[in-house]
Amino acid sequence: MERVHATCVAIEDSGAWHAALLRGPSGSGKSDLALRLVDAGARLVADDQTVLAAAEGRVLASPPDSIAGRMEVRGVGILEFPFLSAVPLALVCDLCDPSDVPRLPEADRVMLAGIEIPRLRVAALESSAPAKVRLGLHAALHGILGA
Repeated sequence: MERVHATCVAIEDSGAWHAALLRGPSGSGKSDLALRLVDAGARLVADDQTVLAAAEGRVLASPPDSIAGRMEVRGVGILEFPFLSAVPLALVCDLCDPSDVPRLPEADRVMLAGIEIPRLRVAALESSAPAKVRLGLHAALHGILGA
């Protein structure tokens, strides 16, 4: 089990919830992107800190007990949200400057809790970022990410 500095949301795909981990330094837009995804139907898993644990060949994402169901909404405060726990991790999104997002990315993976997970680079504050996370998660689940 490991605790990472990242925000995590669950997105429904093909009738099941799968997690997307949003990583980046403080102020990179993790919570903002998560809020936009949640507003469009995703579920919060964890804001700012996420617990990852390997189980049966996959990584499960959960919130630390102390912050479960809470998300910081900059300019509003810390708010309560419905949340999910122990959601299979399908995608890692590393938040970066728009100039660092490859136009046509090659397949990329990152090792978490001893398991490789598909990874995308995303410019969090672009208006299309929530759609890119949803599409990236779908592509990762169906083996077409980076193809």
